[in-house]
Amino acid sequence: MPLTLEQLNAVSPAEALALLDGLYEHSPWIAEQALAQRPFRTLAHLKHALAQVVRTAELDAQLGLIRAHPELAGKAMVAKNLTAESTNEQSTAGLTQCTPEEFERIQQLNAAYNERFGFPFILAVRGPRGTGLPKREIIDTFARRLDNHPEFELAEALRNIHRIAEIRLNDKFAAEPVLGNDVWDWQEKLAEHSDPGFAEKGQLTVTYLTDAHRACAQRISHWMRDCGFDDVEIDAVGNVVGRYHPAEPAAPGKRYLMTGSHYDTVRNGGKYDGRLGIFVPMACVRELHRAGKRLPFGIEVVGFAEEEGQRYKATFLGSGALIGDFNPAWLDQKDVEGVTMRAAMQHAGLCIDDIPKLQRDPAQYLGFIEVHIEQGPVLNELDLPLGVVTSINGGVRFVAEMIGTASHAGTTPMDRRRDAAVAVAELALYVAQRAAQDGDSVGTIGQLNVPGGSINVVPGRCQFSLDLRAPTDAQRDALVRDVLDELARIAQRRGLRYTLEESMRAAAAPSAPALQHHWERAVDTLGVPVFRMPSGAGHDAMKLHEIMPQAMLFVRGQNSGISHNPLESTTNNDMQLAVDAFTQVLRQLAEETQP
Repeated sequence: MPLTLEQLNAVSPAEALALLDGLYEHSPWIAEQALAQRPFRTLAHLKHALAQVVRTAELDAQLGLIRAHPELAGKAMVAKNLTAESTNEQSTAGLTQCTPEEFERIQQLNAAYNERFGFPFILAVRGPRGTGLPKREIIDTFARRLDNHPEFELAEALRNIHRIAEIRLNDKFAAEPVLGNDVWDWQEKLAEHSDPGFAEKGQLTVTYLTDAHRACAQRISHWMRDCGFDDVEIDAVGNVVGRYHPAEPAAPGKRYLMTGSHYDTVRNGGKYDGRLGIFVPMACVRELHRAGKRLPFGIEVVGFAEEEGQRYKATFLGSGALIGDFNPAWLDQKDVEGVTMRAAMQHAGLCIDDIPKLQRDPAQYLGFIEVHIEQGPVLNELDLPLGVVTSINGGVRFVAEMIGTASHAGTTPMDRRRDAAVAVAELALYVAQRAAQDGDSVGTIGQLNVPGGSINVVPGRCQFSLDLRAPTDAQRDALVRDVLDELARIAQRRGLRYTLEESMRAAAAPSAPALQHHWERAVDTLGVPVFRMPSGAGHDAMKLHEIMPQAMLFVRGQNSGISHNPLESTTNNDMQLAVDAFTQVLRQLAEETQP
């Protein structure tokens, strides 16, 4: 019989410890310390308690835990003396059936890894879906992680140990993340569509109104119909819009909750950026439909056609159109192949004349909420599956050039140089130091170029970019002011001049307190600590923020939260928690709006 939380909470400490035996390889101290926190409200609560015991343990204890794990396809497997849990995991991933070549390669990697780090390579080989990773992916991950910094790799090993323990707990409790699996599967199937030139390489790229983009729109619209949405359409800019009507759709004052995210991607990107925010609410609507249930308000899920700005020099085309922010001049922009946006839209069968009709009346909406993969390392490092967003950072970008004098690198004394690159390097250090003073501010010089530079020439010119962001406009503006003042001081002190052009300015989008509170209550109900954090990246929510209240929920990413990268990932369990949190928000809003 599966274990239950009621059992675990009721039995003696010794009995409870026995029930959790095998979660962490030969390390019962973790469960013993975590059990002091009983009673556990949810399985997610128990998982977090276990992870926190490891996170706060001494380094020697953490290393002991890692070293308690067997090598992948190592001597213990050959000798058949793995624990039952490890045997099951390595077998699920096919490691018990390696070819001689695969086995030799893994042995080489094991030796190199142990020599570099002093502990065995740990990977949750059952993977983020729980069904096992392909051997090729296991070997590629092994080789890639050999290049990690030792401190980072120790943390990565512990994160994988927690995933292994999570899957083992799921087995003990017969806890299947059914909706998380469905969301996972939708994203995997949607990722079958990719633009030419990338699809052949196994890379995911979906840019605005390409054949792959249009195929994605069709697939999402079909799935929405299967989920029970009442109305589904692809609108005049390519957004996929599904509406699930309220209980009394014709009654006066009946409004909709808008949600969703984008389905386009960056070049060679990941499968979850944006798309997670479409499929989570779709799963919730499907469950409402299956139960024959309607809410006092309707639900409008929008798969925004474009957010990334990859094909044309215009971003947030999808969400911008819904707030009346679509500039007709964009229609004349050309992509790298010379195709205008107008021609691309006409080829896709979109009705350009209908774009102004897409503008929403905010009086008809409760607000906008968005679920999104974090795209950063914070939740991963804290062993937290969810984060409540407090604000989407406002930002200002500049393109600039420092101008000095090019001269001979051997004959120009150091105190006589007018070195443009050194000046920009000095500014880059200042940006890093100044942004760190605010905590949540960030500053980046992401482009740095010495035109026509030579190894033996003091740089006379240096082109660079500035990207400055903060959770509030006031904090952002203070950061900008200080950085530009320092730029002026550096140039004057070094006898240089510079040009500076502002290329982008976006206002911060603080979360609406009421909607943020709904996310917080939902996360707490799941037994997960409520962690509040700003979003450093821009999202469709910041566009909707201009006309209606908005709030976001972040979902932890794997591989240190990397995003805009093929390694972008999250787990079926974390997706399930996102669906559960969204369901809780719907329940809370239904109670509020009940007549």
